[in-house]
Amino acid sequence: MPKAKSDAKAADSRLKRKGAGAGRKQSKKAAKDPNKPKRPPSAFFVFMSEFREQFKKEHPNNKSVAVVGKAGGDKWKSLSDAVICVHLMFQEKAPFVATAEKKKQEYEKTILAYNKKLEGKNSEEDESDKSKSEVNDDEEDEEEEDDDDDE
Repeated sequence: MPKAKSDAKAADSRLKRKGAGAGRKQSKKAAKDPNKPKRPPSAFFVFMSEFREQFKKEHPNNKSVAVVGKAGGDKWKSLSDAVICVHLMFQEKAPFVATAEKKKQEYEKTILAYNKKLEGKNSEEDESDKSKSEVNDDEEDEEEEDDDDDE
Protein backbone atom coordinates (compact mmCIF):
# COMPACT_ATOMS: atom_id res chain seq x y z
CA MET A 1 0.00 0.00 0.00
CA PRO A 2 2.77 2.58 0.58
CA LYS A 3 3.53 2.41 -3.11
CA ALA A 4 0.03 3.64 -3.94
CA LYS A 5 0.54 6.71 -1.75
CA SER A 6 3.78 7.66 -3.52
CA ASP A 7 2.11 7.21 -6.91
CA ALA A 8 -0.73 9.46 -5.81
CA LYS A 9 1.72 12.11 -4.65
CA ALA A 10 3.60 11.96 -7.94
CA ALA A 11 0.36 12.34 -9.87
CA ASP A 12 -0.68 15.29 -7.68
CA SER A 13 2.63 17.05 -8.21
CA ARG A 14 2.37 16.55 -11.97
CA LEU A 15 -1.11 18.04 -11.96
CA LYS A 16 0.10 21.01 -9.97
CA ARG A 17 2.94 21.63 -12.39
CA LYS A 18 0.62 21.54 -15.39
CA GLY A 19 -1.85 23.93 -13.80
CA ALA A 20 0.80 26.29 -12.47
CA GLY A 21 1.41 27.90 -15.86
CA ALA A 22 -2.28 28.56 -16.47
CA GLY A 23 -2.42 31.55 -14.12
CA ARG A 24 0.58 33.30 -15.62
CA LYS A 25 0.20 36.05 -18.13
CA GLN A 26 1.88 35.43 -21.43
CA SER A 27 4.11 38.22 -22.63
CA LYS A 28 3.08 39.77 -25.90
CA LYS A 29 5.43 39.43 -28.83
CA ALA A 30 6.68 42.54 -30.52
CA ALA A 31 4.70 43.37 -33.63
CA LYS A 32 6.40 42.33 -36.85
CA ASP A 33 7.28 45.07 -39.28
CA PRO A 34 5.53 44.39 -42.62
CA ASN A 35 8.22 46.43 -44.43
CA LYS A 36 11.08 44.21 -43.24
CA PRO A 37 12.61 42.22 -46.14
CA LYS A 38 11.90 38.49 -46.13
CA ARG A 39 14.77 36.09 -45.63
CA PRO A 40 16.11 34.48 -48.81
CA PRO A 41 15.28 30.86 -49.65
CA SER A 42 17.87 28.17 -49.05
CA ALA A 43 19.27 26.10 -51.92
CA PHE A 44 16.71 23.39 -51.15
CA PHE A 45 13.79 25.80 -51.50
CA VAL A 46 15.20 27.19 -54.75
CA PHE A 47 15.37 23.59 -55.99
CA MET A 48 11.84 22.84 -54.75
CA SER A 49 10.32 25.80 -56.60
CA GLU A 50 11.64 24.38 -59.88
CA PHE A 51 10.93 20.79 -58.89
CA ARG A 52 7.25 21.56 -58.12
CA GLU A 53 6.73 22.95 -61.61
CA GLN A 54 8.32 19.89 -63.23
CA PHE A 55 6.43 17.50 -60.93
CA LYS A 56 3.08 19.16 -61.76
CA LYS A 57 3.76 18.73 -65.48
CA GLU A 58 4.63 15.05 -65.05
CA HIS A 59 1.80 14.31 -62.58
CA PRO A 60 -1.12 16.64 -63.40
CA ASN A 61 -3.65 14.57 -61.38
CA ASN A 62 -1.67 14.79 -58.12
CA LYS A 63 -3.31 17.09 -55.56
CA SER A 64 -1.26 16.08 -52.51
CA VAL A 65 1.31 18.56 -51.23
CA ALA A 66 2.89 15.84 -49.10
CA VAL A 67 3.62 13.66 -52.12
CA VAL A 68 5.33 16.54 -53.92
CA GLY A 69 7.36 17.40 -50.83
CA LYS A 70 8.43 13.82 -50.25
CA ALA A 71 9.42 13.33 -53.90
CA GLY A 72 11.34 16.61 -53.86
CA GLY A 73 13.18 15.68 -50.68
CA ASP A 74 14.13 12.29 -52.07
CA LYS A 75 15.34 13.89 -55.30
CA TRP A 76 17.37 16.49 -53.38
CA LYS A 77 19.07 13.76 -51.35
CA SER A 78 19.98 11.89 -54.53
CA LEU A 79 21.65 14.93 -56.12
CA SER A 80 25.42 15.16 -55.93
CA ASP A 81 27.15 18.19 -54.46
CA ALA A 82 29.65 18.46 -57.30
CA VAL A 83 28.89 19.43 -60.88
CA ILE A 84 28.85 16.18 -62.87
CA CYS A 85 26.71 16.71 -65.95
CA VAL A 86 25.78 20.21 -66.94
CA HIS A 87 23.40 19.18 -69.70
CA LEU A 88 21.19 17.02 -67.43
CA MET A 89 18.67 18.96 -65.39
CA PHE A 90 18.57 18.29 -61.62
CA GLN A 91 21.80 16.28 -61.61
CA GLU A 92 23.70 18.54 -59.21
CA LYS A 93 23.06 20.94 -56.35
CA ALA A 94 25.62 23.53 -57.47
CA PRO A 95 23.29 25.78 -59.53
CA PHE A 96 20.74 25.89 -56.72
CA VAL A 97 23.42 26.67 -54.15
CA ALA A 98 24.75 29.45 -56.40
CA THR A 99 21.27 30.93 -56.86
CA ALA A 100 20.61 30.77 -53.11
CA GLU A 101 23.95 32.45 -52.39
CA LYS A 102 23.15 35.23 -54.87
CA LYS A 103 19.75 35.79 -53.25
CA LYS A 104 21.40 35.80 -49.83
CA GLN A 105 23.83 38.54 -50.90
CA GLU A 106 20.94 40.62 -52.27
CA TYR A 107 19.08 40.11 -49.00
CA GLU A 108 22.07 41.25 -46.96
CA LYS A 109 22.23 44.47 -48.97
CA THR A 110 18.52 45.14 -48.55
CA ILE A 111 18.55 44.33 -44.82
CA LEU A 112 21.48 46.72 -44.29
CA ALA A 113 19.55 49.46 -46.06
CA TYR A 114 16.47 48.60 -44.02
CA ASN A 115 18.41 48.72 -40.74
CA LYS A 116 20.00 52.07 -41.66
CA LYS A 117 16.54 53.40 -42.44
CA LEU A 118 15.29 52.20 -39.04
CA GLU A 119 18.28 53.73 -37.24
CA GLY A 120 17.55 57.03 -38.95
CA LYS A 121 13.93 56.96 -37.80
CA ASN A 122 14.89 55.98 -34.25
CA SER A 123 17.52 58.71 -33.96
CA GLU A 124 15.03 61.33 -35.23
CA GLU A 125 12.48 60.17 -32.68
CA ASP A 126 15.09 60.27 -29.91
CA GLU A 127 16.18 63.76 -30.91
CA SER A 128 12.62 65.02 -31.03
CA ASP A 129 11.90 63.49 -27.62
CA LYS A 130 15.04 65.05 -26.18
CA SER A 131 14.22 68.42 -27.60
CA LYS A 132 10.72 68.30 -26.12
CA SER A 133 12.06 67.40 -22.70
CA GLU A 134 14.77 70.05 -22.91
CA VAL A 135 12.18 72.67 -23.78
CA ASN A 136 10.03 71.58 -20.86
CA ASP A 137 13.05 71.62 -18.54
CA ASP A 138 13.92 75.15 -19.63
CA GLU A 139 10.35 76.32 -18.98
CA GLU A 140 10.38 74.72 -15.51
CA ASP A 141 13.74 76.36 -14.70
CA GLU A 142 12.34 79.77 -15.71
CA GLU A 143 9.27 79.23 -13.54
CA GLU A 144 11.45 78.30 -10.54
CA GLU A 145 13.56 81.43 -11.05
CA ASP A 146 10.41 83.55 -11.19
CA ASP A 147 9.18 81.99 -7.95
CA ASP A 148 12.54 82.76 -6.26
CA ASP A 149 12.31 86.43 -7.32
CA ASP A 150 8.88 86.80 -5.72
CA GLU A 151 10.22 85.89 -2.29
